[in-house]
Amino acid sequence: MFRIANHYVSITGIILFAIEVLVLLASVYLGASIRFMEIAQPFATEHLSLFPQASTFVFVMLLSMTALGMYQLDYREDFRSTLLHLMPALVLGFGLITLIFYLAPDLYFGRGILGIIMLLSASGIFLTRLVFYRWTDLRLLSPRIMVLGVGSVAKECGDLAWNNHCFHKGNIVGFVPMPNEECLVPSSSVLPESGSLPSMAKKYNVNEIVVAVQNRRSGSFPIQDLLECKLNGIKVSDAASFFEREVCQIRVDSLQPSWLVFGGGFDQGVLRAGIKRSFDLFASIILLIATFPIMLITALCVVIEDGMPILYRQERVGKDGRPFMVMKFRSMRNNAEKEGKPQWAAENDPRTTKVGRIIRKLRIDELPQILNVLRGEMSFVGPRPERPFFVKQLCEEIPYYNVRHSIKPGITGWAQVRYQYGASVEDAIQKLQYDLYYVKNNSLFLDIIILIDTVQVVLFGKGGR
Repeated sequence: MFRIANHYVSITGIILFAIEVLVLLASVYLGASIRFMEIAQPFATEHLSLFPQASTFVFVMLLSMTALGMYQLDYREDFRSTLLHLMPALVLGFGLITLIFYLAPDLYFGRGILGIIMLLSASGIFLTRLVFYRWTDLRLLSPRIMVLGVGSVAKECGDLAWNNHCFHKGNIVGFVPMPNEECLVPSSSVLPESGSLPSMAKKYNVNEIVVAVQNRRSGSFPIQDLLECKLNGIKVSDAASFFEREVCQIRVDSLQPSWLVFGGGFDQGVLRAGIKRSFDLFASIILLIATFPIMLITALCVVIEDGMPILYRQERVGKDGRPFMVMKFRSMRNNAEKEGKPQWAAENDPRTTKVGRIIRKLRIDELPQILNVLRGEMSFVGPRPERPFFVKQLCEEIPYYNVRHSIKPGITGWAQVRYQYGASVEDAIQKLQYDLYYVKNNSLFLDIIILIDTVQVVLFGKGGR
């Protein structure tokens, strides 16, 4: 894993992305060769005119595959998952390419050549993924990790590595027990004591040591050994950094307050704020124009089924704890909370109207919040705003919950594209861990990734209620 604009990206994922760029580019020129019965060379003078079409095709297909989650860290590597993601991605890509051809006729391929290219691309991507999965199973690029500790945090680290089914797999060589610590990891994975920590790291050819010990103030904590390992070129990480890197979360159960204070990230400077505001305005205006017909149809459907009002205004907590009124298309019947007490939304909530179920599933009910963004109360990307009643409850039960209010709330966010709809304190904890990651590492690059991933949420109704 390495970082791009504070966001962790899998090395194997980048390699896969680069290979598939070449596969798609080769499909265009091979398709042209088959169609015209001659070899189309990418950089030959007579075929340079094909390069704009080829680069446009590659960009659109990669965008579609990314939007369908084919490069996410939690992407499942198997035949069925590849097929279920690749086919919709090809359909989406074909639709976007057709629209581009209509708007820019100079880029038009021709129906015959486009059909051949799509067939070659589908075959090439599918075969590439099958070969790549077999290669990643060998874990040639996975660092060899030794975990210091055998308790609950160490067990979480092990479970994360062993149960990881995506193309970024961990390779834990074993666990080093600490005195007076209850062993919660499999005994077969505990390394036998064979000298000092540096000698064990050398024996097992370790690249990284993850410190999963909660009590680091005891005299038995091997701080000098860890320093020697680091000086010998072995990476030393704590559990919080390990979870942040591997699952793009900041785990509150293994978090030390000093890690938040002295660690990197949490960039809320003037430059970042200016870039984010400019991005918010640009994205909101584009989305408002693109979805205006959908919003008109939605408003009409709401009125026909359940009458007025069309919009639902509700108090939410914004940046620095300031309240504001969020706007949504009304998806519940009138007087849904007639008893006056706020309620968590439930699956198949009986208060939801027929139109409401549809617009919630497709996230259309959130579109009026574009006005909140334009007014500066929300951002396009950020933690979802919560109601004051629940904020007060969650702040009492969950440590660090108020940290999410250090930036503006968003229409979509990292927690929304990584976790299902939250309707309990337990769900709120899981979503907070993603929100903390976003607050710490937010950047324009991460905002764009979240917007692309939101397409998958909308298309598949992920997390909608």
